[in-house]
Amino acid sequence: MFVGGAAIINTGGESLIAIALAHGLVLAAAVCAMIHISGGQFNPAVSIALVLLGRQPPARAIVFIAAQLAGAITAAWLLSLAYSSQETQAVRLGATLGSLSFGENANLSLVLVLEAVATFILMAVIVGTAVDERGPKRTAGVAGFSIGLVVCANILAFGPLTGASMNPCRSFGPALVGGHWDMHWVYWVAPILGASIAAMLWKAVLGGVEPVA
Repeated sequence: MFVGGAAIINTGGESLIAIALAHGLVLAAAVCAMIHISGGQFNPAVSIALVLLGRQPPARAIVFIAAQLAGAITAAWLLSLAYSSQETQAVRLGATLGSLSFGENANLSLVLVLEAVATFILMAVIVGTAVDERGPKRTAGVAGFSIGLVVCANILAFGPLTGASMNPCRSFGPALVGGHWDMHWVYWVAPILGASIAAMLWKAVLGGVEPVA
């Protein structure tokens, strides 16, 4: 939230490559650093999908989601302080809003579908590199690099249209701190839907995912 949001603010939201790289690189590093601690979970949609896969109990997911929300809110608040002397309203503290691209005639259904597709792709990579028992030893480096890479690619592909959140907390932080609630429900429903479908389809079609006792 902090690094990606800062990149958006620093570039005025105009450098898609810089924004994509900032999000992808910091997430890759964070997953590598935390995967042996918490599974590298920074996304409520991912935490919920892992519950559906039987990889963690609901109670643990709730704790993770609370931490994720707290982190996103804190990061957005720090951004508002760090860039208080600049005109941050134009880039809305890094808020992810489809209405910024589509304007007043924003197609909610289209934003919903695109965000769900982006998160579907992300979750498929997460399952394939960090969850599937047949993966490449599920090492932190492989998972972190792959997850960061797909986030970067998704931002390049979907960012100009939806903001490419793929993460309810990533949208919630600037929404709460900056009061930017446009289409906000979409950024909860779409990622959770996309991640859940990807996880369950992977398990049903490809296998390799066993519940953790």
